[in-house]
Amino acid sequence: MNPLEITSRETVASKFARARSLFPHTSSVVYFNSASYGPLATTIKTAIDQNMDLRIAADRDDTHYAFATADELRSDYAELIGAEKQEIGVGLSTTFGINIAAFGLPLEPGDEVLVLDRDFPVNVYCWRAAAETRGIVLKFIPSRDRHFDIDEFLKAITSRTKVLTVSFVSFFNGYKNDLVTLGKICRERGIFFVVDGIQGVGAETINVREANVDIFACGCQKWMLSPQGCGFFFISDRVRPKMKLPFGTWLGVEWEVKFTDLFHYDKPWFDSARRFEMGYYAIWNILGMKEAMKIFQMLGTENIQRHNHALIDRLVAYLRSNSLYAITSSLEEKHRSSIFTFSGPEIAKLHRFILDQKIILVQREGSIRVSAHLFNNEDDIDKLIDVLDRYSKNA
Repeated sequence: MNPLEITSRETVASKFARARSLFPHTSSVVYFNSASYGPLATTIKTAIDQNMDLRIAADRDDTHYAFATADELRSDYAELIGAEKQEIGVGLSTTFGINIAAFGLPLEPGDEVLVLDRDFPVNVYCWRAAAETRGIVLKFIPSRDRHFDIDEFLKAITSRTKVLTVSFVSFFNGYKNDLVTLGKICRERGIFFVVDGIQGVGAETINVREANVDIFACGCQKWMLSPQGCGFFFISDRVRPKMKLPFGTWLGVEWEVKFTDLFHYDKPWFDSARRFEMGYYAIWNILGMKEAMKIFQMLGTENIQRHNHALIDRLVAYLRSNSLYAITSSLEEKHRSSIFTFSGPEIAKLHRFILDQKIILVQREGSIRVSAHLFNNEDDIDKLIDVLDRYSKNA
């Protein structure tokens, strides 16, 4: 049986068990660190190895693999986030997509870009570079309790405000922003809405159309469980005609993948997000992205979100019973995510104690960050609970 084949009578629990079997690390370590980078499935290694063998043999042209797979991915990612295929481009990282926004949106000197004062650096440095070269103004929105606050956002808006750039999910405490409400405000005020999606896509449901997102950027090495150095971006049909090309690429026009007649320099740019892609594709990344995508298609994002949150709930129940620990993530339904954080005494010592038990997670901003994902199960949570319990008894 194909390890990712979808069968009509299979239960959701069985599908998750099958997905877990694709990740060899689960037999030796507990991995709660998808918010940093996701582990790779064996199906990804197989696909890359097969193509590597083909390239080593060098007995035929394999160019079509990259173009065909990239085209399939545009459709896959469009379905994943509620977009249309022509709105999706295959990129290199979240940074790549945010830079398309920072240098491609029709902005004038003096126009303001709003960003949270506690956001991931990609949402600052891309716009800072644009500010230095385009004369736009980067303006910080004060956070409240380390969260995005809509009232502070509204107070920050002026007649020169043209862009809001924000993370779908906060990297350090898992706070999931209310994109629908933010998008509605932006649309009503004529503000471009740019979203860094890397900490949510693959683990949390999203519909960019319902949220009125203009540009969405997402690296795939974290929750999308793909090789490092790959991603995708979304540019809405509404905003794309207004965009400037921040760079040029010979693959931003249609060659019909027939590279036998290349002396044409007047071809029109693609009337799609493809015009913003960068040159040739990294084929092994593309193949890895495609194999990873099959896992998400088998399970469904709604099921993954439900699965992840249920695991976190199991951990929450224990933490609430132990006064030594304090929950530092929001558990409000519309703001919780698959990233969960808590604090405890001597946080560095606690972190080392957990790592020594082969439970992989990280510290972020004074808390322990747990990133539960589709390959985790209740046994993983129970192992973490056991370690925390042992630590608390010796603290």
